[in-house]
Amino acid sequence: MAQQTPDHVEPIHKRTLHGEVLPRLRDMIIEGVLEAGTRINETEIGARLGVSRTPLREAIKTLAGEGLIELVTSKGAVVRRFTRNDVANMLETIKLFEMSAAKAACVNATDAEIKALVKVHKTMVQEYRKRDRLSYYKLNQEIHSELVRLGGNPVIADLHGLIQARLKRIRYLGNQEPTKWAGALAEHEEMMKALTERDGNALAEVMGRHMDQTLLRVKDTL
Repeated sequence: MAQQTPDHVEPIHKRTLHGEVLPRLRDMIIEGVLEAGTRINETEIGARLGVSRTPLREAIKTLAGEGLIELVTSKGAVVRRFTRNDVANMLETIKLFEMSAAKAACVNATDAEIKALVKVHKTMVQEYRKRDRLSYYKLNQEIHSELVRLGGNPVIADLHGLIQARLKRIRYLGNQEPTKWAGALAEHEEMMKALTERDGNALAEVMGRHMDQTLLRVKDTL
């Protein structure tokens, strides 16, 4: 069945286009406009966004590399579906990466880098107060990625980014309920406090707990 895109998806007016199409298509997956298991109808989505198939196909290939889309023989591009075990295993891996990076970041990060990350956190809090869940989510992911980068191991940072990309839709769903969202924000407040105090053990503990709670927050959506 052809995927129907909702009326609120606005056309892209610039025509250069991979840099414009890619985030829009990614957001459509994250927000559930394109649901897991859905075949991507290039003609329909291209018309809705106002772009040709070439930049759309480039975006599809990039998202396939990220693990959000599967290229299936005879079906074409399909939004990837993950099992509960898939998600649990990926979150456990992210947990190990982030706990290791947390301790190193508290030693390696400069004062300026910590200050910059706290600023991103404050902006994220503002999006929370506005209840802009997608903007909040993107800043949330930026914080996790930057904390791992500050750990100083580029191999871990690359692997973390690959797995984190595959969980974009799942983790976005984890903040649907107000109490779950508030809980996640409270954990981020703890993370910033530990980072500014350069308390590596405390930061590792709260980041590990944050991943454990993330699995609980998303399990009903799987």
